[in-house]
Amino acid sequence: MFSHVMLGVEDMEKSKVFYDAILGTLGYKEGVFDPKGRCFYLSPHGVFGITIPINGEPASHGNGSTVGFAADSPELVDAFHEAGLQNGGTTCEEPPGIRESSNGKLYLGYLRDPSGNKICATHRVRN
Repeated sequence: MFSHVMLGVEDMEKSKVFYDAILGTLGYKEGVFDPKGRCFYLSPHGVFGITIPINGEPASHGNGSTVGFAADSPELVDAFHEAGLQNGGTTCEEPPGIRESSNGKLYLGYLRDPSGNKICATHRVRN
């Protein structure tokens, strides 16, 4: 559905370390910088990027916004969450675990990145 997701960050180097660590747990390669200083994580399904805001204003997180990354197992959600905590992220919401939803059971792990953006890893539990 999406071609890409881009998040504004305050510190590119710190944020790249964070995203390299958490996305690495899900099997993605290290992010690459483009000539404009943005960092991209490429997959066959889309692109995730981080950037200093181009308008020169401070980066800010969207209240009520979350970017979710698909994970193949609950163990990968846990690894994503732990890598985030070890690389400048902070936990938010409940600890990683199963949540009931109208779409079935989800195993979720939520974090705030170093700039305050809310992200999560999601594993859809098959019944």
